[in-house]
Amino acid sequence: MISVDGVVHAFGDVEVLDGLSFDIPAGCFAGLVGPSGCGKSTLLKVLAGLVVPDAGQAMIDGHSVVGRPGRAAYMAQRDLLLPWRRTLGNATVGAEVAGVPQAVARGRARELLDRFGLAGFEDAWPAELSGGMRQRLALLRTVLCGRAVLLLDEPFGALDAITRRDMHDWLQQVLADDPHTVLLVTHDVDEALVLSDVVFVLSDRPARVVERLSVDLPRPRTSESLVGGTFVTAKATLLEALEKGRA
Repeated sequence: MISVDGVVHAFGDVEVLDGLSFDIPAGCFAGLVGPSGCGKSTLLKVLAGLVVPDAGQAMIDGHSVVGRPGRAAYMAQRDLLLPWRRTLGNATVGAEVAGVPQAVARGRARELLDRFGLAGFEDAWPAELSGGMRQRLALLRTVLCGRAVLLLDEPFGALDAITRRDMHDWLQQVLADDPHTVLLVTHDVDEALVLSDVVFVLSDRPARVVERLSVDLPRPRTSESLVGGTFVTAKATLLEALEKGRA
């Protein structure tokens, strides 16, 4: 479970987060949308223990993560693959940092390569991988950290529309087999609705929650889901909330 209670933060004179509060139950996939620069990435870094807020509390499973990295696995906007490590070596970086013996981490990575669409590319350099493969590798590295909570900061933002749709289908399959609690930052309303069980809408900076929308669509969510009446209604609600948050 993720719990954010009254989180306030500013960078100098720039107020970013304005008393944010919300809860995400265990096993839930939550989306976080809002205007550019409103503080979404900052909030993820607070939950990752990388930014200490000026006030408020952030907790995972009842334990404070304020200034305490390690309780969640965090994936930044860029894949940040190490160019001097091959696929297998990049996949195990997070696990090795967490103290998992290299041989154990590599064994676990080999077991998951096929599920992550990377079988046969164990020895490939990052420059030899497509954009979608690089993102799958970055997510594999995140999952191998062994944390129940995944914090994903626009993981598919740099991909073309077709590759992004493929990644949505693939991620749903991965999480169906290996459930996690997920908080996804995205600028794409369609992406938030396709992947999330619940979507939080933030206002313009300093950010506050202006809408919490439950997404009542059956899984797996396919291309057909994007044209149904329930999806269209939910999208209209999110877009209206985004506009309200900018007022």
